[in-house]
Amino acid sequence: MLKRMFVAPDPGRLRLRSAVRAVLGTGLAVAVCGLTGHTLNAVVVGGLAALLALFTVTDSTVRGQMITTALLPVVGLPVLAAAALLHDHAALRDAVFLAVAAAGVYVRRWGPRGHSLGVFAFMTFFVTQFLHTAPGQLPELYSAVLLAVTASSLVRFGVWCYEKNATPLVVPAPPGGRGVARTTTRQAVQVAAGGAFALVVGQLVSGDRWYWAVGATWWIFVNTASRGETLVRGFRRVLGTLAGIAVSLVVAVPLHGEAVPTAALVAVCVFGIFYTAAVSYTWMMLAVTVMVGMLYGLLGVLTPALLALRLVETGVGALGAVLAVTFVLPVTTHATTNAWVERALHCVHGCTTAAARRIAGDPDADPAPLAAELEALLGRARLSLAPLVHPLSPLRARKVRARQVLALLDDCAREVRGLAAVAADPDASHDARLFDACRRVEAALVALVGSRGPLPAPVLALGTGSARVRPGGEAALNHLHSLERALADLAVPLRSCPRSSLAGS
Repeated sequence: MLKRMFVAPDPGRLRLRSAVRAVLGTGLAVAVCGLTGHTLNAVVVGGLAALLALFTVTDSTVRGQMITTALLPVVGLPVLAAAALLHDHAALRDAVFLAVAAAGVYVRRWGPRGHSLGVFAFMTFFVTQFLHTAPGQLPELYSAVLLAVTASSLVRFGVWCYEKNATPLVVPAPPGGRGVARTTTRQAVQVAAGGAFALVVGQLVSGDRWYWAVGATWWIFVNTASRGETLVRGFRRVLGTLAGIAVSLVVAVPLHGEAVPTAALVAVCVFGIFYTAAVSYTWMMLAVTVMVGMLYGLLGVLTPALLALRLVETGVGALGAVLAVTFVLPVTTHATTNAWVERALHCVHGCTTAAARRIAGDPDADPAPLAAELEALLGRARLSLAPLVHPLSPLRARKVRARQVLALLDDCAREVRGLAAVAADPDASHDARLFDACRRVEAALVALVGSRGPLPAPVLALGTGSARVRPGGEAALNHLHSLERALADLAVPLRSCPRSSLAGS
């Protein structure tokens, strides 16, 4: 796990830059709120708003990110008002909280923007329970949220907008469907059911900190699309929380809320959250737990008993998530894995077609965007297969097949990247063998997924006459031959598991 965090690839140092910028943006937001005379509670709300604005907004373009960021207060401030006004009306407050949680998951059907707004709405309601917000505090909290989002946006879009000249991010669309066949709809129902369990049991455990259980249930469903993914994420959340509590007992409790060292360690935690999020949910949760402990220290209520209570409430929330994904409209790991693998293979075909056409002289064909999309799709496929390759998975045969699938998909991606690089070379040309190689790749892909959905249009623009052979053409042939072999090998684990079991249930 340590190796995965510190040695994981970071192309363009994007994780590092994102983490450093998060510290700067959140730090500026907190400083602005503090210097303008806001109370400690308002500063905490402002810092959280800034952190969420930097963490959750992942639109593919800078313009899209700016629009989503501007919409965060539009969604968050009414939720903040509702939570504050209902704070003393327990039954109605609980019902609205569960409705906000379910809606926050349902809106993910609209992609990254829906996801960002759903997270911000849920966390806005959550933080009012954390701080016991009263209606009289709303003007100050509104001011803090607006200042914080503005300050963090100044850093993100003004001082250090490193995405401005970068290739737009590719965010795979969530699985489709209608009604309860849509994954986001099923998960919204699951969150409502699991959240209700967590709320009731969490209140039995603690009348003051019950919202930790609901928060744990809700966050376990973030970035998951199947029962297996949710179970693995729940395990990692509990493990990260346990590790974070151990660190907090050694670091946070002895500080007794001392402002300067607490602020420094919170900055370290913010960096850790952003730097580890993409590679280890366990480490991210460790950083979150330590940061929460620091904030409770600032508020003067941090004790070992409170940290133990957080672990218990997290366990209750994880149990709620497990029960929900097991018994309420379950989304099987197998169906989700098949969908992502098929989409990745379709993308491989599209990349091959575009690269071949580019090499053949079509200036409008560009495989680069499809190659980037393939990387994103493979990331989702890895996440979907994570339950099987987890060290604690007892399904050894399926674990072996899943690892074979992942390794071969990585081989396909490597060859596609090489083919795209060759196509980008203006000196690259083709010969007659390119046509035959592309046809064989196409046939291999049709054999894998042709019966489950149409592939993109086949390669028709290459021609069959011979041409001058240049290094680019030879390199393209090598990539196509390697891709053909990888696809042939991939057929073995995919065909060896019938529809009931690449990923089981």
